Amino acid sequence: MTHTVLVNWVQGLAFDGFVDNHRVRLDALPPQGLSHGPSPKKLLLTSLISCTAMDVVSLLEKMRIPFDKFQVEADADLTESIPKVYSEIRLTYRFWGVSKKYDKVEKAIKLSKENFCGVSIMLQKACPILYSIEFLD
Repeated sequence: MTHTVLVNWVQGLAFDGFVDNHRVRLDALPPQGLSHGPSPKKLLLTSLISCTAMDVVSLLEKMRIPFDKFQVEADADLTESIPKVYSEIRLTYRFWGVSKKYDKVEKAIKLSKENFCGVSIMLQKACPILYSIEFLD
């Protein structure tokens, strides 16, 4: 299987990316860009956390572990030198309304990180990806 995506230049550093039937505007922050969309690096982090979040939801459904609310946040450090790349990515998985099934939640996250999330598996070859879990009510 091959994935094909396309970007068209709009103006300045703004591009419209086309993925399947969806348009995504990408841009840089001022002064280089006009901030008409996320930067490619931040969109990469968004791809990472949405990929793992989809895995975790799917795995928890299969395990019959209900939750009320779920979110994943990414914090990543950029190197100072050019090319600026991520030196470390930290993910925080937050759950509300999980009824004492913490071991199952951690198992789902580990399965995503090590076996299912292709974005995570690719990025781990470039920099460490750490995670923490918060259970909130």
